[in-house]
Amino acid sequence: MSGTQGGFSGEERSDRLIQEHVHDPYRARKKIQGSAFCAQCDAVYEKGRWIWDERPAGAKAEACPACSRIVENQPAGVVNLSGDFLADHNDEVINLARNEEEKEKGQHPLHRIMSIEEGKDATTITTTDIHLPRRIGEALKSAYGGDLDYHYEEEAYFIRVNWSR
Repeated sequence: MSGTQGGFSGEERSDRLIQEHVHDPYRARKKIQGSAFCAQCDAVYEKGRWIWDERPAGAKAEACPACSRIVENQPAGVVNLSGDFLADHNDEVINLARNEEEKEKGQHPLHRIMSIEEGKDATTITTTDIHLPRRIGEALKSAYGGDLDYHYEEEAYFIRVNWSR
C-alpha cells in the first residue's frame, strides 16, 4: 500500500464534521483568577475548582455555578419518581435521595438537590448537576428494585432519570 494506511490517505476528509463537546453553560468559560468564594453557599474556588474550605484572605465574591442554577431555576438534572411503592414509602425514598446528596455534596459542592416537588402520583427532584440524578437513581434501584432509565442530552448538558416501582 503506497501512501495509505487502513484505506485512508493522509489528507483530512472534508465531509466529516467536528463535533465540539458541549460543556455546562453555568461553568466559567475561563478560570477565575486567584481565589473566590460563593457568598450564598460559602464554597471556595481555588486551583481551578470549587471546594468546601475556609475562605482565603483576599478572595473575591463570585457566585458558584450551583447557586447560579438555583437562582435562575435551571436544573441540570431531573429525577422522576413514580409508582405504587412511592405512595407507600415516599418519606423513605426522599430520605435516600437526601442521603445520596449529602455524600455527593461532601466532595463536590456543585452537586446539589435544587428542589423536591411531591405530587399525588409522582415526585420530581431537580439537581444542579448531571451526576447526582444518576447516583440517586442507582441507589433507589439498589435499595428498592423497580425500573430505572436515563436520558442524557449531551448537547444540552442535561439528564433525566426515571424510576418507578
